[in-house]
Amino acid sequence: MAITATTVREMAEACLPEPDLFIVDVSVSASAVRPKIVVLADGEQGITISQCATISRRINKRIEETEGEEVSYVLEVSSPGVDFPLTQPKQYQRNVGRHLKVKLQDDTEKTGKLEEVTETGILLLEEKKQKGKKATYEPVQIPFGEIVKANVVISFK
Repeated sequence: MAITATTVREMAEACLPEPDLFIVDVSVSASAVRPKIVVLADGEQGITISQCATISRRINKRIEETEGEEVSYVLEVSSPGVDFPLTQPKQYQRNVGRHLKVKLQDDTEKTGKLEEVTETGILLLEEKKQKGKKATYEPVQIPFGEIVKANVVISFK
């Protein structure tokens, strides 16, 4: 049986050592010889290297139990970097108060401060820049279904 992202995700979710941790993304390369499995995990308060190591050991054990000890693969468990898009409501919640750049289904982009996360979407204080005037901020409700990609904007001020 081939190792798939779906089966690894199920294993990973069952391997979380703390209840506030969650799986952000799982990918498995197409290589039949030695696939690379990448598991991105996070937590409401972040995730430690020790927690990533625990998840990795637990996933390794589950893969060995289901696929056999002779199966060859590379497993990488880490947290998503700052350049990785937000994909889950828990990630948005963790970033309330930070600035986001959000690309929508209609190809428009909105940039502003994440004010609130609801069950159905986010409230963004969108920055409206006008030539020669001070920027103003307008509240915009954005449903999760409208969001194609959302990234935290890193500011070095």
